[in-house]
Amino acid sequence: MDDYRLFRRDRRGRRGGGVALYVRECFDCLELNDCDDETVECLWVRMRGKANEADILLGVCYRPPNQDEGADEAFYKRLAEVSRSLALVLMGDFNFPDICWKYNTAERKQSRRFLECVEDNFLTQLVSEPTRGGASLDLLFTNREGLVGDVVVGGRLGLSDHEMVEFSILGEVRRGASKTATMNFRRADFGLFRTLVERVPWETVLKGKGVQEGWTFFKKEVLKAQEQAVPVCRKKNGWGRRPAWLNGELLQGLRKKRRISRGKRKCMISGSEVRLHRKSTELWFVYAGRRHERPKLS
Repeated sequence: MDDYRLFRRDRRGRRGGGVALYVRECFDCLELNDCDDETVECLWVRMRGKANEADILLGVCYRPPNQDEGADEAFYKRLAEVSRSLALVLMGDFNFPDICWKYNTAERKQSRRFLECVEDNFLTQLVSEPTRGGASLDLLFTNREGLVGDVVVGGRLGLSDHEMVEFSILGEVRRGASKTATMNFRRADFGLFRTLVERVPWETVLKGKGVQEGWTFFKKEVLKAQEQAVPVCRKKNGWGRRPAWLNGELLQGLRKKRRISRGKRKCMISGSEVRLHRKSTELWFVYAGRRHERPKLS
């Protein structure tokens, strides 16, 4: 293709498979090819941001339907490494037809392990329609709110039996109201929620079901009741730059750390050596030591 640069990772040892990515030549890109595991069909390309924009990591993956757990774990390990610091856009055919993305449930063990990986890396899946038959096989993930938008499923390319997934990479988070909905438990009708849950004949419907099947049914019924009893609202944070795990308690601790660090640089703190301790999700500081010594951060 003219004016495009091709990145590819071919399947070795047999026909078919492999992944490819075309990027316009006007973008400065670098392929990250330090993965030696040939069983994993994935490609990682770092697209350098222009001016004040941050770099974006583009990932393309094809997971065969019969892929073993060892290859899955190798991919999950690599995904955890690349998604720690960079803004990530990951796309591909993952072949998990049993996953229900509305309720984040799955029947098979490998599918449930994939959902755990998605949650552990704070990824959001953006394809909400089937891409082949009645299953969502082709998926799109990002780890930054507002980074990807305008997702459209429809149309086929060439002889493919999969629907195309089109989307836009916005480059940076848009300013304005967030489109992400969250539960507003302050306005929840817990009486209605209890009534809806009690209507389900649990002993009858769970009789004869296995642990996983019973849990999946229980979770779906509870989420259905939640949809009716708990209203949703839009997030007030329009920038979406604060990670979901950074709650008010942690933020207060980080601000306190910065204040003490600034004070340490400005003057001597009499009789103290600053030690930073981390326990669970709390940050606190203990002062101990000798007088008239410059505090040391350890």
